[in-house]
Amino acid sequence: MESLFADEAFNRRPRVIAPGAVWLPGFLDEAAQTWIIRQYAKWQSGPVPAHATSIAGHPMSVRTIGLGWHWQPGRYDRHARDVNGQRVLSFPDWMTRLGRQVVSTAAEVVAEDPDSPVDSKSLWGLVPEEYCPDVALVNYYDARAKMGMHQDKDESDPAPVVSLSLGDTCVFRFGNTVTRNKPYEDIRLASGDAFVFGGPARFAYHGVTSIREATAPEYGRLDHLGGGRINITLRTTGRE
Repeated sequence: MESLFADEAFNRRPRVIAPGAVWLPGFLDEAAQTWIIRQYAKWQSGPVPAHATSIAGHPMSVRTIGLGWHWQPGRYDRHARDVNGQRVLSFPDWMTRLGRQVVSTAAEVVAEDPDSPVDSKSLWGLVPEEYCPDVALVNYYDARAKMGMHQDKDESDPAPVVSLSLGDTCVFRFGNTVTRNKPYEDIRLASGDAFVFGGPARFAYHGVTSIREATAPEYGRLDHLGGGRINITLRTTGRE
């Protein structure tokens, strides 16, 4: 495992992980990361606090804030009825612009990939002007938090998921659409990295196996939270 990470440290380049999935290391620069981390403090003080969502009666190890919509397994709602009943904060316009920038960059990577079909950009939903996310799930991972292998399938719109990482590095496991088991690939997502999956990879199983403590750059450190990682996923619910 350590040798894998050592090799990856010298090979952090944008690449297609699987048909429909694109990794963009270092997409967010220092200023962007610092600014978004400051926004998280504002979201924390909003009407719905960061909370551990329960699945089948068991609380998740991450703490979630929803922007635009509140997520519970199998449903979205404008109000956090399982937390305090309050309406969630609105989805910010700047996230749409940022999401489109990520999708546009991913499309450029796909266009340069010799193994991707010519029409991949449209088939994979990598058309920035058509990308209109309406929810952000903001997950905070402390040093012990994990995320089991799962599919993001509560959205009726199959637009790509855009993921942004801040803080400590995580081991992100990206798999296939059939089973939680192999084949999958473990990727080290560092602060500032973006990851996009749509088209044939939209319902791929994925998860976070571990957080690597004290790996954040100085400008990406979450000292006010005790360290850890923030992950923002942009999605399109397809709901009115």
